[in-house]
Amino acid sequence: MASVVQERDEGDARLGAPGTEPGARPDVVVLGAGVVGVATAYALARRGVSVALVERAAEPALGCSYANGGQLSYAYTDALAAPALLAKLPALALGLDPVFRLRLADPAMLRWGVRFLGNCTASHFRRSTLQGLTLGLESRLALHALLERHPISFNHALPGKLHLQHSRDALDAARTLVALKRGAGIVQHVVDASEARALEPALEGASGIVGAVHSPDEEVGDPYLFAIGLTEVLRHEYGVATHFGFDAESVEATAEGVSIEARDGRRLRASRLVVALGAQAPEFLRRLGISVPVIPMKGYSFSAPRGPAAPRMSITDASRKLVFCPFPGQVRVAGLAELGNGDVSVDPARLGQLIGLAGDSLPQAADYASAENGWAGLRPMTPSSLPIVTRARERIFLNIGHGMLGWTFAMGTAERAAGLVADSLVEERTTPLSPRSSV
Repeated sequence: MASVVQERDEGDARLGAPGTEPGARPDVVVLGAGVVGVATAYALARRGVSVALVERAAEPALGCSYANGGQLSYAYTDALAAPALLAKLPALALGLDPVFRLRLADPAMLRWGVRFLGNCTASHFRRSTLQGLTLGLESRLALHALLERHPISFNHALPGKLHLQHSRDALDAARTLVALKRGAGIVQHVVDASEARALEPALEGASGIVGAVHSPDEEVGDPYLFAIGLTEVLRHEYGVATHFGFDAESVEATAEGVSIEARDGRRLRASRLVVALGAQAPEFLRRLGISVPVIPMKGYSFSAPRGPAAPRMSITDASRKLVFCPFPGQVRVAGLAELGNGDVSVDPARLGQLIGLAGDSLPQAADYASAENGWAGLRPMTPSSLPIVTRARERIFLNIGHGMLGWTFAMGTAERAAGLVADSLVEERTTPLSPRSSV
């Protein structure tokens, strides 16, 4: 795998020195400064592409990247669309599942739902999961290469992970997935309840565990701190221009380039545009006549002081659909899923439900009574659970639809997107642009 990084590094100089002179038109505008957008800006700048990073908020990563679960789940790229989910659809449609809610109210969401059902076959699940696994491993490689160059501080650690199972059937299904992923080089072990407790003493107070999957190479990190740190690297070491508080309203693409206008009248021009807007991408792209199969899935998180039995590892409770992420001085807990809900406000009842589920799962993991106000974000879901990284127009590229794994996939899709853009810039210098179809 080291040769891949070497090949990329040797190709960095193809497009000249990175950085944009003040007032000069950049090669590329990256629209959106969550972890995906910031990582994409880095992957481009490292290749010698001049970049402007644009974000409507006042700083990076204030959307879905701000307080997500924190797990870098390179071994857990399982697609949401799965045969096992089909049996649960009636309960989901009736609102009987306390964790997962379904709201497919408009025609676009219904079309998405039809495509999602088409992915709920064993063959599609296997294919999407393995493709996600490949992307996850690319992402891990890219992150480690970044940190060798730029040692950003973002509470990054490699504590390993336990995926808890509460039934024999679930443990057997997990064992099948472990065998599938082993062929891709993933190190995982199925352990019984006593072995799980020996690996993680925080499980002593947990009940109902029949076993777990132990993934010793899994990582954690704070995506907000990562985006802040990488943005500073982009500014000071790569000359990337940043434009925060720039609420992009319209884009015009011509044979000469793209022009992005903000609601306040400011305008930016570039040769290329990369859209990395997460759950906001469909609405923005609709103005350009580009339709993408991405809908929001709302999730919640909270952070609380570490309890008397705080976990040392990253933990996922499979039955309650919860993740526990150990950070210095605190534990972050994330969970719940509301497919089709685009409201980012925090519902106190749902937050209370999440805190209650966490207390039921690991009673001593955190001081739940001191949990902060909580956070809600929108995961941009595709029917296959795989991101969309493509050239949608001659000068417009997409890096969207990362679902529940945006933090995990960010560096990998950034490399893929940057490769497409860099190739197109080289192509333009040698041959005229040729027609391409939209998504």
